[in-house]
Amino acid sequence: MGGAKGKPRQLQLHLRTWGGRRKRKRRRGKEQPKKLCKVLHRPRPALSPRHPVLVTWRVLPHVWNLRSRRCFSRISRCFSLGRDRFGFRLVHFSVQGNHLHLVVEADDERALARGMQGLGVRIAKALNRVMGRKGTVFADHYHSHILRSPTEVANALAYVLMNFLHHFPGEAARYAEDLRDRFSSAWREQGKDPPVVAGRSWLLTVGWRTRATPTVRGIVETAHAPGRVRG
Repeated sequence: MGGAKGKPRQLQLHLRTWGGRRKRKRRRGKEQPKKLCKVLHRPRPALSPRHPVLVTWRVLPHVWNLRSRRCFSRISRCFSLGRDRFGFRLVHFSVQGNHLHLVVEADDERALARGMQGLGVRIAKALNRVMGRKGTVFADHYHSHILRSPTEVANALAYVLMNFLHHFPGEAARYAEDLRDRFSSAWREQGKDPPVVAGRSWLLTVGWRTRATPTVRGIVETAHAPGRVRG
């Protein structure tokens, strides 16, 4: 009796494999700088002229210290030229080592975009001339936050005009008697027109005062009050 032939079976070949999930996450070396977190490209919300806007804008690592006199003098000049254009108004600012804080007003989101674009082009060209180079200056497009209440505006003004104490805590003792930062709109140069304009919205003229501390009120009022300067 002949035996029936069985169905042939496929032999399995076990080979050593490479790849797959690593047991340990590879750590970044100290010599490799961390990449800057970019602002998400989302549609900007509709903006009403009743609401001020808090803007933060960061520069690239190769840009020189913005609080140096040679850089700040150019930035201040750009503020003066672009402070009131296209329905955009620059009301307050502070310049830190590698970023800018602004409090602005705009007729709508389009006016905000046009005003910031014009201001960005001026600042980029001015800083590139100082550094003797060409190319991009700002790390990404600006981050904006609409301020909708007196409390938000008061907190934003305190944050912007006193931000240098957060980044440079060692300067707190030197500014103990006068907290006006010379690299902000709170500082007035003798005989010079301020590089900002007065706010028009209720929140930036009246509303913020109901929630601000006496210290913040004194600092903010310096930015636009004629004759109140420090020699």
